[in-house]
Amino acid sequence: MAKKNTKKVKEEEVEEEEEEEEEEEVVEVEEEMELLQVDVGDVIKVKQILDEAVAETLVSEELSSHGDKVQLEEDYRHENIKLFLMALACVFAAVAQFGLASDFPNNRMWLGICCASYFCLSGVLQLIMTFIDKDCIMMTKAVSDDDMIKLVKKSGNKEMDKYGIRVRTQFPRFSEFYTVILEFQGKEPTSEFVKGTWSVGQFFDVDGYFDEEGLMEEIEGLYRRFEAGKFDKPEDETVSAKKIKSN
Repeated sequence: MAKKNTKKVKEEEVEEEEEEEEEEEVVEVEEEMELLQVDVGDVIKVKQILDEAVAETLVSEELSSHGDKVQLEEDYRHENIKLFLMALACVFAAVAQFGLASDFPNNRMWLGICCASYFCLSGVLQLIMTFIDKDCIMMTKAVSDDDMIKLVKKSGNKEMDKYGIRVRTQFPRFSEFYTVILEFQGKEPTSEFVKGTWSVGQFFDVDGYFDEEGLMEEIEGLYRRFEAGKFDKPEDETVSAKKIKSN
């Protein structure tokens, strides 16, 4: 009996030690998690942080109401085209600077071609960002997995297997309101969308600490509206825009 009691005591002591170790690990993890702090007066930095959090949320496993059974995949094709044009422009600039400039004016024709090519490619990139990208921060691919398509259509959205999602964000100058718009990529007219507008004070405190989890929850709710096919009306967008301007 005495041996059994001592064994039980030892087992209890081991369990208590394991629980204490787990608690210490949890405390250490919580201490390591430091909130991101920014200067809220820096509008560009604030929008960058918000945009990154939005993009990260939209490709997370917990985004959908179906959990990890439905996941979005970012579409990099458009970004890859811009990177290719940028790299090609840099090649022309490097050739002109380091390969041809030393023998000027004998090869001025080739030097002129390289310079003109650089400026043309740079101009094309600027046009793409101004007239095509506009306020778009990312695009996703259309849902292709059969099981995902069934779940999404069951939720209410019947076209996520045909079109990806275009994610737009707006943070006007001298405004405290941050807006996220989810709409179909490539579908015309763009009348089916969901929109959410929040004050940045909802996600940043007076010291500039960022509540990332709070924004993620709002974006998850916005996406689930899109997934359920509960789209906003175009007149709702104009009304909310007027309210933001008046505030």
